[in-house]
Amino acid sequence: MLFSASFAMSQRYAFIDTDFILEQIPAYQEAQTEIDAQAEKWQKQIEARYDEIEQMYTAYKAEQVLLSPEMRKKREDEIIKKEKEAKDFQREKFGVEGELFKLRQELIKPIQESVFDAVRKMAEQKSYAVIFDKAASSSAIIYSNPKYDQSKEILQRLGFTDTTE
Repeated sequence: MLFSASFAMSQRYAFIDTDFILEQIPAYQEAQTEIDAQAEKWQKQIEARYDEIEQMYTAYKAEQVLLSPEMRKKREDEIIKKEKEAKDFQREKFGVEGELFKLRQELIKPIQESVFDAVRKMAEQKSYAVIFDKAASSSAIIYSNPKYDQSKEILQRLGFTDTTE
């Protein structure tokens, strides 16, 4: 029991604030400014497309009674096509795998990786077991020393064996 108490006391913990760290890095600020400017440009293009669609729809509603069934169908199809194009453009720019995501990966990820590398080196040098990020929701673990990972023991206690070995 004395051994486990001293083992627990010997583990060191720390926290960092990645938001604060990133805000102090000029390259991050420049990248964020570039990302924001591009996002604003794309947002304006999307709004312009939807304004055009709204104008088309307003004109269609005003002229609808004067149009033949074929012309009504043609105008409706044009409006639907424009809406689809606008939605596709929006998804292409802001979707999960869209251009904004790719731009963010290209500009921000290398900076984040250098921060995480610095955290890892510091943690190893100062013998931290775990480092939490207070900027992340629910204080995410940003670094953990694998020697303190007890997952395999829990599996054994549950009667399972590790299949990765």
